[in-house]
Amino acid sequence: MSADVPRLVCAAWQLIISGVLDGGTEAVLAERVGVSSRHLRRLFLKHLGASPDQLARSRRAHFARRLLDDTDLTVLDIAFASGFGSLRQFNRTMREIFHAAPGELRERRHRADRLVADGGLALRLPVLPGYDWPAVRSYLGARAIPGVEEVRDGAYRRTVSLDGAPGVLEVRAGSDPGHLVLTAHLPYWEGLIHVVDQVGRLLGLDTDPAPGAAALGADPVLGPLVASRPGLTVPGAWSPLEIVVAGVAGDGLATLVRGLGTAVPGLPGGLTHVFPDAAALTEANLEALGLPVELAKAATVTSQAGSGLAFRSGDSEAWPASDPGLRAAVAELFPGGVDPERWRPWQALAAMHLITR
Repeated sequence: MSADVPRLVCAAWQLIISGVLDGGTEAVLAERVGVSSRHLRRLFLKHLGASPDQLARSRRAHFARRLLDDTDLTVLDIAFASGFGSLRQFNRTMREIFHAAPGELRERRHRADRLVADGGLALRLPVLPGYDWPAVRSYLGARAIPGVEEVRDGAYRRTVSLDGAPGVLEVRAGSDPGHLVLTAHLPYWEGLIHVVDQVGRLLGLDTDPAPGAAALGADPVLGPLVASRPGLTVPGAWSPLEIVVAGVAGDGLATLVRGLGTAVPGLPGGLTHVFPDAAALTEANLEALGLPVELAKAATVTSQAGSGLAFRSGDSEAWPASDPGLRAAVAELFPGGVDPERWRPWQALAAMHLITR
């Protein structure tokens, strides 16, 4: 669990999973964790982007959707098996979340794209004032893993795996500059709190760029860049394995994803697979695909993976010297070369400003 997610929120979420809100209220839940219901709602909105009641209702609805897809239970039986107090409440919630009645959803259960065909859970992701979503989105899009990530129609989208089951995440701008909207299509919701936290790290939402921007603003070259994008932050990584493998695989990355990743059929756009896990990166599998067998070591060498991984892992002094965008910026702005030590301890932020100049 991330240190940025209060243990109290995790404890409350586990109680929601256990069914405390199936027949109880937020006040009951708050009492169980020892805070006021108002404070609990504030914490949930801050860290998960939705209230406890909203999350509990959505969790019940998505569980019901799985029963509609995978069983022949009657709609009435599914309503009560999913924790709803009445059929009317069940129907209302399913229409609210999936924009269709339970009977209509059951008719769709053989659609290949059912993972993202209906709704998803929309969560607000608070951002610091000035957060530069277009720049971060563009950076991620330029380095998207084929079949796993894409930037399309102003949104960043990617596949994920929760204990071997596929899901899809989409992030786009919110209705006001104070938040982004994460839409999560997940097979189940037990790990939701960690997924939201991981998305925050990927997008660099937990880092305040203001101190670094203030320090870099006096630089004669970087100053104008910082002034034009004072809210620019350094994106993180979904997983160290992806960054390391992408760096080693190069042009063979798409082949690796198709050959060793888990296929997720029927998704719109360019998403086709979940990134392969470390266990699939055996020398035999890689050799069969014509890929460098050195990739088999990727799962065990992340700590020695160099500045590229450090840059995406929150190291403020990392300098991703091999990044093509950074090399091009240095060649253009510093023909005689540059020592990144001049920007210590903000080398990573300086690099991001150069890359996205």
